Amino acid sequence: MTGFLMRYAVTPRYLTGPSKRRPRRQLDPGVRFVVVHDTGNPGSTAEQNVRYYERSRDEMSASAHLFVDDRQILECIPALTGAPEKAWHVLYGVPTDDRLFGFDANDAALGVEYCYGPGIDADEAYRKYVWLVAYICHRFALDPSRAVVGHFFLDPQRKTDPVTGLAQSRRTYEQLLRDIVVEHFVCREGVEPPPPVATDIEGRVIATSRLNLRHGAP
Repeated sequence: MTGFLMRYAVTPRYLTGPSKRRPRRQLDPGVRFVVVHDTGNPGSTAEQNVRYYERSRDEMSASAHLFVDDRQILECIPALTGAPEKAWHVLYGVPTDDRLFGFDANDAALGVEYCYGPGIDADEAYRKYVWLVAYICHRFALDPSRAVVGHFFLDPQRKTDPVTGLAQSRRTYEQLLRDIVVEHFVCREGVEPPPPVATDIEGRVIATSRLNLRHGAP
């Protein structure tokens, strides 16, 4: 595997386990795809979210692997800095993840949470977020154009992330997917991707138009 430009550090801050949030079970088939989330809590930082998870570790079975804000990338369930473990970041029973990837997200995917809102530099947080997902794809030999999916896409009846968080940062989900692919290319190759090539082609074009007239109509 080729090298990858390590723009940022991933800091481990593991939750105590076994617990409801961190069951300490390995991802059985390994990492097969990435689910992108946002916290749904504007203004909350990566540090605050991890601390909340730790305080409430025995209260609910809901978690994620990584939190990203403008200052740091925190890993609260092993993913990149340790052998990947399960996190409960997509509701069991929704069939889209199984249909698209052949596995349930909790068994075979990493969950990455985007922090946004007041007090967080949206541009810097977004840069870290894009880089992190691109790095995950590199680390586990995933195709960044196929292996990344939004939480809202898997569970559209209940979830809107990361669309909501991205919108507050003036971005779209479609832009995120494109930027991840570009970042993956740049960090692997060390150069910007080449621009599209325009080719001049000589030829003859025949256009046909049809006009329908309605009598008595303006």
